[in-house]
Amino acid sequence: MSNAIPLPLYAIGLGSNRRHPRFGDPRAVLMAALAALESDDIEAVDASPIIATAPLGPSRRRYANAVALVASTLAPPEMLARLQAIEAAFGRRTGQRWGARTLDLDILLWSGGVWSDAVLNIPHPAMAQRDFVLGPLRAIVPDWRHPLTAHSVRQLAARLVRAKPVDRTATPH
Repeated sequence: MSNAIPLPLYAIGLGSNRRHPRFGDPRAVLMAALAALESDDIEAVDASPIIATAPLGPSRRRYANAVALVASTLAPPEMLARLQAIEAAFGRRTGQRWGARTLDLDILLWSGGVWSDAVLNIPHPAMAQRDFVLGPLRAIVPDWRHPLTAHSVRQLAARLVRAKPVDRTATPH
């Protein structure tokens, strides 16, 4: 019987809305990125289905989005550096926020809970407002709890689609 301590887990968001000269369309880019994540110190555990979503911001191109669950002994800053190296290898250029991009990789959640420094915040600050993140995340880790709100991914996703109450203080004209 082993007393092995389980490796820390990361939920990594993947997005693409630009073709890659070698890998092809955004869906194929995400498949290649999932393969690129696996290394000596990053083990793939699960991946969500890839979904097509409307762009956020000024881009007109639809996105392919997914979430990967990986196990790794890397500390959050090391994981971020690894993700940025993969993005760079896929031709990502820094530039316009929310512009078209070949590959975007984000740390969404970490089993260590909260991490915050000048360049990295975990959990991802905008994840609870993004269906294109919560949908794929719910497919693989519906019960993972957001470390700040204590809501499960399933609950966060349900809040996004729930009808909002009508403002009862507004007076009809």
